[in-house]
Amino acid sequence: MSLPPARLRAVCSLALTAATLLTVPGCLAGEPERAAAEPGAVPSPSAGRRAEGETPDLTAAQARDALITVADLGASWEPTQGAATWRDGLLKAVTDMPECQQLMDALYTENLFGDAPGTHAVTALDDGDAEAQLRYQVATRGPQAVNRTLAWLNGLPQTCGRFTAESQSAGELDVEVSQIELPQVGDAREGLRVTLTGESTSEDDESSALTLEVAAVRVGEDAIVVTNGTLGEVSEDATDQAVERGAQRLTGIREQGRTQT
Repeated sequence: MSLPPARLRAVCSLALTAATLLTVPGCLAGEPERAAAEPGAVPSPSAGRRAEGETPDLTAAQARDALITVADLGASWEPTQGAATWRDGLLKAVTDMPECQQLMDALYTENLFGDAPGTHAVTALDDGDAEAQLRYQVATRGPQAVNRTLAWLNGLPQTCGRFTAESQSAGELDVEVSQIELPQVGDAREGLRVTLTGESTSEDDESSALTLEVAAVRVGEDAIVVTNGTLGEVSEDATDQAVERGAQRLTGIREQGRTQT
């Protein structure tokens, strides 16, 4: 039995739950937009899922395939033999400047994104001739999270251009942070050069100076992060090659994934 329009609206306004609405013929059909927007409505099973056409996270296999290899950097590079000796001695340092401490912590842990969820893969390569170590990471974090990290990196030469920090083996460190240019790849990018200079406690070395290049690039939903450090002269070419080859490989894997779906 159908109800007059005025009576139908009155009955629908008294419905308190989705179940009640379904028992009154004509309520959902008569006012679909108001029923969908009603506060307290139970979300559909698909709520919170990715929208149709939205890029899915990288799979673990795709992230691993997107990593660079020794062939991308040259003959002097090889798979790492372990953490660089300067990591604990110089990067594990403290400062009384909170934002600069955040930088030191990120450099030591090599985690620019904190503990954010998402697919992640990493590889490390050593250049024994230069006593350098390059660490390369691929991560799915979403453009907003990556852009926040890029904005933070962009501001560090102003907020932490020069500061002091106390290290374990080199005493007080003089830390300088400057911006570097990166190859024009990906959708957005930021690069830093961080130089840490301090007095060494070893008998055969009067001072120690670590130069570390940090590069972060957003490629669609994903990000690549490169840290390239040495106690000698850092290889800018290695940083640039890692960024260029890595962005190309990640883009290719994403395109291949789209054609297979």
